[in-house]
Amino acid sequence: MEEWKEYKLGEILLEKGYIRGPFGSSLRRGDLLSEGIPVYEQQHAIYGKRDFRFYISEDKYNEMKRFTVYPNDIIISCSGTVGEVSLIKKEDPKGIISQALLLLRSDATKILPEYLLYFFKSAKGHNSILSRSSGSVQVNIARREVIEGITLNLPNLEIQDKIVSILKSLDDKIENNRKINENLEQQAQALFKSWFVDFEPFRDQPFVESELGMIPEGWRVGTLSEIVEYSKSRISIKDINTHTYVSTENMLANKQGITEASGLPNVENVTRFEIGDVLISNIRPYFKKLHYCNHIGGCSGDVMCFHPLSKEYRGYLYCTLYDDVFFEYVMSGSKGTKMPRGDKRQIMNYRIIIPSNSIINQFNNYVLLLLSQIDNNRKQSHRLSQLRDTLLPKLMSGEIKL
Repeated sequence: MEEWKEYKLGEILLEKGYIRGPFGSSLRRGDLLSEGIPVYEQQHAIYGKRDFRFYISEDKYNEMKRFTVYPNDIIISCSGTVGEVSLIKKEDPKGIISQALLLLRSDATKILPEYLLYFFKSAKGHNSILSRSSGSVQVNIARREVIEGITLNLPNLEIQDKIVSILKSLDDKIENNRKINENLEQQAQALFKSWFVDFEPFRDQPFVESELGMIPEGWRVGTLSEIVEYSKSRISIKDINTHTYVSTENMLANKQGITEASGLPNVENVTRFEIGDVLISNIRPYFKKLHYCNHIGGCSGDVMCFHPLSKEYRGYLYCTLYDDVFFEYVMSGSKGTKMPRGDKRQIMNYRIIIPSNSIINQFNNYVLLLLSQIDNNRKQSHRLSQLRDTLLPKLMSGEIKL
């Protein structure tokens, strides 16, 4: 490969381009606030999202400026789930990294930041970090000199740009599908609020008093247990594949029912779910991670499976469980100290408005159409991600000539 040259990672970083997160003593619990300048944590590298839990004051930020993230920086998870990466974009807020992150700042005259990102996303790049990490109880990233000794073959910047363009075009389509699905979710929730909170289509008909306020005549107040049951059936893990297994982990990664390529967990059996069931993470604070099932499969023990007693309740159930009021209700009743979980008995006693069957049927038809579009987009994104993962090592090894 005449146009390719081998480098060590340390040779393609800027002079101060290797920054490990601050020691715990530098950023104490008491420094963390509910608003201010955000702190980037390990989850931001693992899942690529920018939902922040902790912030610091301007004064504390000025004290820790050297840990600031800038556009085109790469952040890498350093413990537990080691080696997951994310690129800091222009629109990402100013902030600092936590102790659990490593920040890499590359030399743009030698390597494009996006190319370095894709290197670490490739099996070779990811394993180059993972294989050098150690730890008996919890895996931790290797020392600086070890990480900087990772080797990679680089083409010239023009070829790098072509490779990045191909891979990024696939990722952009996947991201666009995610945004479309987010909008479809919002449409379903807006319809739910319009019909069953504000009662906008029914204002011309008589209303009656109820324990939840005024509701249309002919409707009633009941509990979640009247329209749903927990799925108690079990299925062997051997009878499902990676595309039909759901856990909190792949919900958080926005894979929605698609596991990592490493395959299924080492368990004997899991909870079976059916078409139309709704899955919710049972781990606080992830109760609002939902998955509507358009297929049959199994879910892990950290996922609650709700089975509608009638097909007509599928859309209504999904929107009820997605609603902010239900989320707060589950949060308030969660039990446990280290890892609070939802209380199933409390959940089944959740008070709901039960409309007439004709209204439920109309609503169900609208919502299931939206959920079907969401599922189609997810399937397309899965195919695109498979294509990207197939092309990635071939492009970055020079096997495919550009």
